[in-house]
Amino acid sequence: MSRPTILITAADLAPQALALLAGYEIVYAGKTPTEDDIVALCGRHDPVAIIVRYSKVGAAAMDAAPSLRVISKHGSGTDTIDKAAARARGIEVVAAVGANAAAVAEQALALLLACAKSVPQLDARMHAGHWDKATHKSVELGGRTIGLVGLGAIGRRFAGMAAALGMRVIGFDPFAGELPDFVQRVDLDTLWREADAISLHCPLTEDNRGLLNAATLARCKPGVIVVNTARGGLIDEAALLAAVQDGQVRAAGLDSFAVEPMVAGHPFQRQPGFILSPHIGGVTSDAYVNMGLGAARNALAVLEAAGTVAA
Repeated sequence: MSRPTILITAADLAPQALALLAGYEIVYAGKTPTEDDIVALCGRHDPVAIIVRYSKVGAAAMDAAPSLRVISKHGSGTDTIDKAAARARGIEVVAAVGANAAAVAEQALALLLACAKSVPQLDARMHAGHWDKATHKSVELGGRTIGLVGLGAIGRRFAGMAAALGMRVIGFDPFAGELPDFVQRVDLDTLWREADAISLHCPLTEDNRGLLNAATLARCKPGVIVVNTARGGLIDEAALLAAVQDGQVRAAGLDSFAVEPMVAGHPFQRQPGFILSPHIGGVTSDAYVNMGLGAARNALAVLEAAGTVAA
């Protein structure tokens, strides 16, 4: 009798996670799988679980895998999984919430500091032989206000870092429970109006898609800094481009984008005021292990509850 299959939508998984899945047949989708690739692999192998690192998992993939019981995200964001389709088919969707919180919060801090201190620009100028001490002025973050949209594991971790810099921390999250003393809960209107820098740490939903747009950016302080390590769809990219170009936004530090991977010729490329990284906030050696273990344990818990366990 063949072993049940778990599909990994990537080319690898942490060895520690693979050890937990030793009783299962593991199938990898490769480094850059497409949604069609996932559908084809589901049809070929009929997995009982999918661990999602890259690509989307939609209704077609679910229908191609009648034995599928659980879709487990290698990380916290489940927007690449059609949760309504999964719910309709009795397939559970789970996420490794908090497994990469430290890594992503550190990336957000790095982007905030790079925007405030012009680190990439000054580095490039120095390598080109320039000495801009007489003409450059950076932003001092101590005493300024950081507004956080989303106060889950990542947002709270980042809030602690910002508070340690001496920043006033305000935050909006209608689902957050009790907050640390150094975080002041506010509504979005207050956050737009009072924040000197804004950092996004919320999941993407249809309700908040394009949350930062021409109207909300216009309500912010002139020269606001924008940081996004969450999901690219939270920002109207054309509106942000215009706001950076006209100075309403001093700088934007972005680790996620509306379409990924970013294609050549994207308007943010070679545009002053943008500091970009390729959605690697959660990509550290520690987070890789933590997310793999979390995704594997979550999948196994659902399979055990469903009675679909490898011998």
